[in-house]
Amino acid sequence: MATNRKKVLVPHIMGQLGKDVLASRDDIDMVTYSATITQADLLPLLADAAGVALSGTPYQRTEMDASPAMQVVARIGVGYDAVEVPALTARRVPLMVAGAANSTSVAEQAFHMMIALAKQNRALDGVVRDGRWGDRRDVLPMELSGKTILIVGFGRIGTRTARRCLGFDMQVLIYDPYVDAALITAAGCSKVSDLDAALPAADVVCIHCPKTQETVGMFNAARFARMKPGAFIVNTARGGIIEEKALHAALTSGHIAGAGLDVFEAEPTPRDNSLLKLPNVIASPHMAGVTTEAVAAMAVATAENILSVLDGAPRRENVINKEVLD
Repeated sequence: MATNRKKVLVPHIMGQLGKDVLASRDDIDMVTYSATITQADLLPLLADAAGVALSGTPYQRTEMDASPAMQVVARIGVGYDAVEVPALTARRVPLMVAGAANSTSVAEQAFHMMIALAKQNRALDGVVRDGRWGDRRDVLPMELSGKTILIVGFGRIGTRTARRCLGFDMQVLIYDPYVDAALITAAGCSKVSDLDAALPAADVVCIHCPKTQETVGMFNAARFARMKPGAFIVNTARGGIIEEKALHAALTSGHIAGAGLDVFEAEPTPRDNSLLKLPNVIASPHMAGVTTEAVAAMAVATAENILSVLDGAPRRENVINKEVLD
C-alpha cells in the first residue's frame, strides 16, 4: 500500500452508495470486514487503518490501542453506546455519527407503533384470522387525536416524532433538560422540567434519548407506577433505558396498556423473553432506523464523515466529542 493512501475499514453491510463514495477516491483503500467479526480478527485490521466505519461492532480502549494510525471512527447510525468515547478523545480521534440520515425512519417507526397500539392492530388482526368476528368489540381501539404524548428526548428524532403527533392533533409534552424551552415552544410543544410530575398526564410515552449513565434504567418500577393507568410506552432508542422486568410487571398488572419495543436489554433478545409472550407487546428487531432510504443515506453520510476528517475539514455538526477539534 502506497504511503500516500489511507486504509478505511467498512462493514460488509454498509450501503453500497457509501462504499461507492469511498471507492471513487484514488487515495483511499477500502477494506471490507464482516459485521460479525470477532475482536481477535478485527484488531490486526486496525493496525494501519486511518478510518473505520462501525455498524454494531464495539470499539473500546482495546481497539483504540490497536489503532496507532486511526484518525476517525464513524458510526453508521446515531447511537454510540458501544464506543468508548473517552478512549477516542484521549487520542484526539473524532467520533462521527450519521446525523439525521435515519431520523425520519425512526420517527415513522415510533409513530407506527403508537398507532398499532392505539388501534389494537394485533388483537383485531387475530380476530379476523381466527374467525372470531363476534369478539371484535371486546377490545376497542382508541383515537390518538386529543391525547397527550410525552416525548423523552427532543433531538433529530424526537423533533420529527413531535411533528407527526401534532399532525394528529395530539398534545405534545417534551422532557429534555438539554433543550431550551423556547425551541420547544416554537415547535408547538410544551416543555416539562420534571419527568416524574409529567408522567401521570401522558397517554403515550415515547423514548428518543441516548443511552447514557443518566438514562440507563430511566423507566423502572417507580416510573411505571407514576404513569397514567392505561398508557402506552414506545422505545425505539436503546435497550436498557427501560427495565424489562419492571415493564413486564406493569403490563401484566394492566397498569400499562401496551408497549412497542424496537430495542431490548440484550440483542438479539432471547426467544423466551417474557415480554414476547404478552399480547399487548409489539416488537421489531432494532430495525427502526433501517429502511431502504435510511441505509443509503447513512452509508453516504458515514463515508462523507470519514473523508471530511481525512481531508482536514471535519463535519463538526456530526462529531460527538467536539473537544478534539479545538
